Amino acid sequence: MRHASIIVRAVWDEEASVWVASSDDFAGLSIEAASLDRLRDKVFGALGDLIELNGPSYETSEIPVHFMAESLMRLRNASREGRTSAY
Repeated sequence: MRHASIIVRAVWDEEASVWVASSDDFAGLSIEAASLDRLRDKVFGALGDLIELNGPSYETSEIPVHFMAESLMRLRNASREGRTSAY
């Protein structure tokens, strides 16, 4: 039995224009979606299925899931262009 949390990392794939989630805690978990909200829903559904089918057993009925999203943004240098904007 495990008493732990699950860490899920989401990164923006600029080339495919989708968010992609994976987890070192569940090999093979690779989910993608156009929005973070949709990705989160799909990840929770997949994790529930994976734990039920072949995952480790946990000590509690609730398993903490850390859903961490990461995206790179660039800030234009206002002193170079006269204004600040993100892209």
